[in-house]
Amino acid sequence: MTRWTPDGPLDLTEAAHLRDARGFSPSLRRYAPPAALADVVRRFWVPVWSLPDGEVSVQRVLQYPVCQVVVGPDGGQLVGPHSGLSTQELAGRGWVVGAMMQPAAGLALAGGPVVALTNERRDLADIAALDGAGLVAAVGAALGAEPAAVERQQEACALVAEALAALLPADDEGRLVNAVVEYVEGDREVQRVGQVCAKFDLGERALQRLLRRRIGLSPKWLIQRRRLHDAADLLRAGASVDLARVAADLGYADQAHFTRDFRAVTGLTPGEFSAEPAGPDRG
Repeated sequence: MTRWTPDGPLDLTEAAHLRDARGFSPSLRRYAPPAALADVVRRFWVPVWSLPDGEVSVQRVLQYPVCQVVVGPDGGQLVGPHSGLSTQELAGRGWVVGAMMQPAAGLALAGGPVVALTNERRDLADIAALDGAGLVAAVGAALGAEPAAVERQQEACALVAEALAALLPADDEGRLVNAVVEYVEGDREVQRVGQVCAKFDLGERALQRLLRRRIGLSPKWLIQRRRLHDAADLLRAGASVDLARVAADLGYADQAHFTRDFRAVTGLTPGEFSAEPAGPDRG
């Protein structure tokens, strides 16, 4: 049987990816999963970098409320949802093949409620749902000495897709949590937990239990993270952006409240973030 391989790369900008303080991001391509995996995989992502000796880049990410399966030349990890700002140091030469999972996949990957994996990482070899060691070896062999080549990346993503098919089918609760997260992430008018409860005919405690079990985070966090992703997109317009207007567009009572939220998670005020350079990606 012919192995599925992704089209692409996708023409997609991630609101979650904030680059480093100098505006640098490594060469990063994203690929869509096969339709059959839509309930458990959002997309694949493949960064490749080559930095001068002694140079370190600290990449910053406002993660989505999902787990990530990450394979690199030195091993693999299951990365849980991160409640704050996730950072990753890059140095020398390297690559990663990552799978951004759907919320429905977290329970099976974590082997229990995802709250135990929040802000944590586990060795992929310890994940019962996957053959982590075999996947790391196969992906490394597929990329070989040309990790930046699109056809090599496509083959590596296909191998990860085959491994993740073991998570199918998603259960009814998994499909429900996918729908909840999609609703909050896709509609800027969702600004209160009560709106989510009404949409899905769930009490607030039932919604809290569902999200704690399946994504390890609270309904309020989910809404705030969507707001911060929206804010990052709006602030990339440049230093002249009207911060009071941004705060109002995102549903904040005032600019001060917006500034507190943004700084608490990113460590920067909105003005400081907006003034950072947006340099080109570099391989």
